[in-house]
Amino acid sequence: MRPAKVISCIVSIVGICTQAPRIPSQTLASPHPTVIAARVVIDGEGHILHDVRIVIEGSKIVAIDPKVEGPVDYDLRGLTVLPGWIDAHVHITWIFGKDGKNAGTEGTTPDDAYQAASNAWVTLMAGFTTVQSVGAPNDIPLRDAIAKGILPGPRILTANEPLEGRGEATGTPDEIRAYVRKQKQAGADLIKIFASKSIRQGGGMTLSQEQLNAACDEAKKQGLRTLVHAYKEAVRAATLAGCTEVEHGTLAPDDDLKLMAERGTYFDPQCGLVIENYLQNRERYLGTQGYTAEGFAAMEKILPMDHEIVKHAAKTPGLKIVFGTDAVAGAHGRNAEEFIDRVRDCGLDPMAAMVSANSLGAEALGSGDQIGSIAPGFQADIIALDGDPLKDITAVRRVVFVMKGGVVYKNAARGAIPAYAGVQP
Repeated sequence: MRPAKVISCIVSIVGICTQAPRIPSQTLASPHPTVIAARVVIDGEGHILHDVRIVIEGSKIVAIDPKVEGPVDYDLRGLTVLPGWIDAHVHITWIFGKDGKNAGTEGTTPDDAYQAASNAWVTLMAGFTTVQSVGAPNDIPLRDAIAKGILPGPRILTANEPLEGRGEATGTPDEIRAYVRKQKQAGADLIKIFASKSIRQGGGMTLSQEQLNAACDEAKKQGLRTLVHAYKEAVRAATLAGCTEVEHGTLAPDDDLKLMAERGTYFDPQCGLVIENYLQNRERYLGTQGYTAEGFAAMEKILPMDHEIVKHAAKTPGLKIVFGTDAVAGAHGRNAEEFIDRVRDCGLDPMAAMVSANSLGAEALGSGDQIGSIAPGFQADIIALDGDPLKDITAVRRVVFVMKGGVVYKNAARGAIPAYAGVQP
């Protein structure tokens, strides 16, 4: 069964199970302005606002003003309000199979589609209103179902099929350019490129400089961004090729981090969640494609190296560090754990951690004027935490309110006023 048909066959059931709206989201927004009262707002751009009211019309924020009068629809005072988070690197359709073992992203059964839809739901409930899934063809029907309001979940940008240093994508620059065009025709929002082997296999380069140059140049011509899986020397090669964003970057020297800063290349290193998830789910991955005992031994050694690359990146002036988790099966809905890893284990400033998943993350996606900030004209993607992540980073685990595009999907705040209650605080 094709993925699109699987998604469509479960739409009505998933809608019932989640109690989520099943019509386009723009029609679900309030017919009158919605007002949120907030005492503390981290605006996504590194600023803190106090004692404001956020006014929303349809899917967008239209005003932030402490002097707005009248009833409040959602009273979030006592919580910390932020823009919905952006995860620049997930694999949203990666699941465990019926046997409990790693099944990757290629499932085509109704059970597989249920799990993919569940991944999207728990990710949204964790406060992530936009994710970049990089990528698999199964991402596309899920992306489209969410965009149409059929299924609840974060906005999804997908790379469809990644370009790898083997198989169809390997070849001359002209063949690589053709492969990039093929992904755009298939509906890709960006191009994912594997320039290195897995770190479990040593992380050596798999594409030449000439091939990377062709891939990233063609993507630009097609109006697409590029994300490059790169370790060691591949980090410099991807930067010289003019690619948009480098993922992982473990074992890259400081000079290459400086080069990324000079070229304006976005950098998405992972401090902990992805490897921690693999180690926690060792038996579910071990023996499946690409996961060996030797590979797990390598990951245990790599984890402190991942900490080091994030520490060095944070000390590199001007380097644009975005937030990405590489969430696979077992990690969906736990994306915010990467914030804790970055602050606790890698010394990242908590405000920088928030900005990396807000305005800076939006900028990296080419959507810096639409999402990632709480400001007039931006999408009403708003979350609230029970606690202050600038003082206690574990507050990111306590997401009690989620609004995406003006639609509330979660409202578990203590004492929160339900929508349209017309209460005047």
